[in-house]
Amino acid sequence: MVIRERPRSVQLRMAISPGSDAAFSSQKSTPSESPQTKKFPQTEEEIFYMNCRAAYLTVFKSSLENIVSKDQLYLALQHAGRNPSQKTINKYWTPQTAKLNFDDFCIILRKEKPTSKAELLKSFKQLDVNDDGYILHTDLYKFLTKRGETMTREEVNAIINLVDVNADGKFDYIKFCKLYMTTNEQCLKTTLEKLEVDSKLRRHQFGNHVEASSERDPSPVRKPSPRIIRKTNQKTFSNKGDTRSSLLSATRKFKTSLSFTITMGANSNQNSKLTEPNLIKDWQCMQSKGCFFLEEDGEIVSHQYRMQIAQRSMVYLTIKPLNLSQVEGKPSPWLSVDTTLYILKENESQANLQLVCFTELRNREVFGWTGELGPGIYWLIPSTTGCRLRKEVKPVTDEAQLVYRDETGELFLTKEFRSTLSDIFEVIDLDGNGLLSLEEYNFFELRTSGEKCDEDAWAVCRENFDTKKNELTRQGFMDLNLMEANDREGDPCDLWVTLHSMGYNKALELTEACPFVIDIYAEKCKPKIKAVHMEACSGQLEKAICKSVLSKGDAKVMDGYENIIVHTYNCDTWITSVVENKSDEKVIIHINNELSKNCVNNRGLNVFAVEVAPKSTMVCQHVMPLNEQQEWVYYCIYSLIS
Repeated sequence: MVIRERPRSVQLRMAISPGSDAAFSSQKSTPSESPQTKKFPQTEEEIFYMNCRAAYLTVFKSSLENIVSKDQLYLALQHAGRNPSQKTINKYWTPQTAKLNFDDFCIILRKEKPTSKAELLKSFKQLDVNDDGYILHTDLYKFLTKRGETMTREEVNAIINLVDVNADGKFDYIKFCKLYMTTNEQCLKTTLEKLEVDSKLRRHQFGNHVEASSERDPSPVRKPSPRIIRKTNQKTFSNKGDTRSSLLSATRKFKTSLSFTITMGANSNQNSKLTEPNLIKDWQCMQSKGCFFLEEDGEIVSHQYRMQIAQRSMVYLTIKPLNLSQVEGKPSPWLSVDTTLYILKENESQANLQLVCFTELRNREVFGWTGELGPGIYWLIPSTTGCRLRKEVKPVTDEAQLVYRDETGELFLTKEFRSTLSDIFEVIDLDGNGLLSLEEYNFFELRTSGEKCDEDAWAVCRENFDTKKNELTRQGFMDLNLMEANDREGDPCDLWVTLHSMGYNKALELTEACPFVIDIYAEKCKPKIKAVHMEACSGQLEKAICKSVLSKGDAKVMDGYENIIVHTYNCDTWITSVVENKSDEKVIIHINNELSKNCVNNRGLNVFAVEVAPKSTMVCQHVMPLNEQQEWVYYCIYSLIS
């Protein structure tokens, strides 16, 4: 999220210090001009080292760790997209080898080029007696187990049991080659994304290669171990003609797989219909608004709430997208975005939260839950799958005008911009009383400028803009934005930062946010709700989703790997899968959705890979129908890879 360089709290203070404005304006540069944001394109050398790091850190916690066995070398080379035969491993791991470091690994990768799809296909084609793209299981079994370097019976069975490349006693090697290549690409992409996100890893000194600076410091001289130097002038063996080596190492990459198939009828969401409790009009009600915001990296941020129930009572909770459209018969486009509310009970501390329930029943765009809650403090964590709230694809060519000057030179907000600001006011007015309190305004400030407005700045705001009961009116909010435009002498730069932060594009369309409204009804007491955070939909939410899927979903164990379990939960509106890794080692799961029909997932990819840490669970994907009026088929294959 881009934020303005000068928060409104500063601008508010400057409203009563006019002499300082010009000096500040002359010093300010746009975000794109900031030296810290300038990026040089990566050189081939830097890309090579980044890929080396990605592969190395898939096997090791740090690049300062050493490779201490043949198995580790084999794994690291596979994660680098190489196809090492036993002969290749023995070439670099001799009886005298005790360890290899990261620099040794880089040198090996320079020598051993990745296996191409064409080379792999050529190897398999030699076994294709009918030239039809298939190899009989009997022929494959004989070839891989009978001569030279062989695979075990269990390894061959794992290949034959791969769901998406075997049928009718035949092995589809064309599909397998595609699977192999996309798996390599996705594994590398997954680890590179992890490096990008993890700032600690980005700052880490990998081996003797230090992250290049913006001035392009020369790459330091690497110091490989003596055993690698001695091998430099030795003959390099090629695997290109070694059919057996290529097939063995490629097929060994996949350990086992399983599949889920779920067929959902048109309008399947009506199977779990939400109904209001009887006599709900006599229950006490509280309401609060909020919003999902889509970040640049695809992460979703939203408000989070604390709810207080004074005594044991039946409670009816709902969440739905907030319709801002003023045109009858033309609802807001984001009403199709799914919304869910997870309810967690606070036990002794905020850190100790227990999942109680979530709003899984649905009536059109409303998701709800009815049940009894005891007295206490509860956390309400909104969630959306991300299947329908996603980055805008189509470019916007025409930029809306935000301000204009009349014939006297006075600055005004355009009608279109005022309408957009009115909608923003509606969203950030969380309690819906038509006024903005300091707390409500600060959620807006944190979102758009990254800083809160303190009491002094708020006092200036009350003195200079229309307020009521110490809260900012809609007109005052409009005037505050006009002040911002005047502060920049009509330049709408900061106004656009605000709009983009709130999810609007250049055409003033809300495309990367989804406002919502929460209603709480309690039969025997008046519930209380308060927005307390605006955070990424992860952490506690991820734990809550995993726990709900594990308790409600169907579980399948990876054949031969009882510690790797895939859980799938179907709530009629969407399907969520969670991977549970009970082992002491991290695992990589390859996911293939290519045979699904009329489906969209939150990752935006049909084929991808996820890394699951040891002794952990993680949400793998959410899947929804593209068109709810038609049947949709979820067919997903999960493959455990080395």
